Amino acid sequence: MRLAALLLVGFLHLTSAQERDPFSWLHPMAALQADNTGGDCPAECDCPPTFPIAMYCDSRGLKQMPYIPSRMKYVYLQHNQITSVSNDAFGNATNLVWVMLHENHIGTVGKNAFANLAKLDRLYLSGNNLTEVPASLPRTLRDLRLNHNKIAKVQSSAFEGMDNLTILLLNDNAINDMSGALKGLKSLTLLDISNNQLKKVPEGLPGMLHQLYLGFNAIDAIPDNFLNRFSNLQYVRFSHNELTDKGIPANTFNVSGLVELDLSFNKLERIPPVSTSLEHLYLQANQIKEFTLGSFCSVVDVMNFSKLKVLRLEGNEISRSDIPSESSMCLRLASDIAL
Repeated sequence: MRLAALLLVGFLHLTSAQERDPFSWLHPMAALQADNTGGDCPAECDCPPTFPIAMYCDSRGLKQMPYIPSRMKYVYLQHNQITSVSNDAFGNATNLVWVMLHENHIGTVGKNAFANLAKLDRLYLSGNNLTEVPASLPRTLRDLRLNHNKIAKVQSSAFEGMDNLTILLLNDNAINDMSGALKGLKSLTLLDISNNQLKKVPEGLPGMLHQLYLGFNAIDAIPDNFLNRFSNLQYVRFSHNELTDKGIPANTFNVSGLVELDLSFNKLERIPPVSTSLEHLYLQANQIKEFTLGSFCSVVDVMNFSKLKVLRLEGNEISRSDIPSESSMCLRLASDIAL
């Protein structure tokens, strides 16, 4: 109790002293007081003293890059009207770890704008006007988001040396050529290239992929042994493409490990064989004319039943009456079969 009383008296004394002398931080004793400024900070941004290595400039109506103090590691510049990033934009802050520039109007980026950011981990540039992947991106990047831009072609050297990259978002651009740019991304686990103008599956897809999204393109065929090169792939989406039965080699999707497969909104006339380990299969809005039970289960080993939980078949040329009665044994876990 006595200690609490002494602390209270000390607090009241300090408060009253600050009220009498609002410039007490200039005195030598100021070193014992809380930092209320957060350090050097541009007027249009916030630099909280409780997190002095972060600069918040989001949603401020900025039209150009602000000055960034050298101590900064996290910079939030999203939701502004910035149109360009110059070569010296980060010249004073080379220890940046996160740079958030999404939802701006950026159309030009200096060739060396990011070159000296040797510790950069995340770079968000989605929702801008970029027509190409910025040059000299740091090899330290783990999360790179370039979705919702106007990129048409990805240069073969765009991601060269990015051994640490795990997330790459390129969806909602105008990409028609990947030029083998994905080769060498040995750590990549999530790749989204949906809603572009691809006519074929990109070459050199990284073997460590866990999620692959290629929906909303113009792909009409899948390469031989396509899924056999992946050891961790679980989620694959090819919806809204031009796939036909002829464009899918036999047993392409009959591989273990796959959990979700989306082939909806294509031109398939048959249900392709899938692995018994598959849990979600989306085939709606195709031209499927028959329900082939052998696509899901072995006709020899009836005990090797499918793990399928969700099967979407609506918008095809079959009805529920086309499902054979013995399917109840094969699809015993399927709680959602839509027709």
